[in-house]
Amino acid sequence: MARSSRTARDQGAPRLDPLDLSDLVQGFGGDVEPGRRTEGLAFEDVDLAGRQLEASTFSECLFQDVTAHDAGLRSVSFVDCRFVRLSAPSLPAPRSRWRGVEIEASRIGSAELYDGDLSGVLVTGCKLGYVNLRGAKLQDVKFVDCVIDELDLGGATATRVAFEETRVDALDTTGATLEHVDLRGARLHRVAGVDGLRGATLSSVQAVELAELMAERLGIDVRD
Repeated sequence: MARSSRTARDQGAPRLDPLDLSDLVQGFGGDVEPGRRTEGLAFEDVDLAGRQLEASTFSECLFQDVTAHDAGLRSVSFVDCRFVRLSAPSLPAPRSRWRGVEIEASRIGSAELYDGDLSGVLVTGCKLGYVNLRGAKLQDVKFVDCVIDELDLGGATATRVAFEETRVDALDTTGATLEHVDLRGARLHRVAGVDGLRGATLSSVQAVELAELMAERLGIDVRD
């Protein structure tokens, strides 16, 4: 039984439901087409590189050891899907929808997810290059044990987003709207758009590291 009360941290933590994929049928590359709904298939060792799959919907599917370099994923919907060892040097998926999705041990070079919708997404043990989430909506999203070269949240709206043991070399929150975004588990190297951090939770160490940027933004001259 759930507890009747929760701590403030629990209330602000991402709410992620476990993903149960069972009784899947083996899927093949020929099973996917633009605009088509695909449900209950397990794709293993499938090459989707360069495939144009705009406006497709994938529901309760497993993608394991799949290559998707330059696959056209504009406006694609992934609902209750799991990706394991996905490889995509370039993943163009603007305006896509990711709901109840788990991404594990994957390598993505450039993920173009701008204007997308991510809800209930768990990203674990992944190496990500440039993650473009400009103008996107994120709710209940968690990054665990990931390396992210550049995370662009410019103009994004993020609610209940958390990072654990994750390195973010460059973070841009210019014009972002954040609520319950926990950055304490992120090792931040460079931050742009400091004003957009309003609504985020930082550790005391992170606050000290960002003090120089904040002082510069406020026009404060700090000297010893």
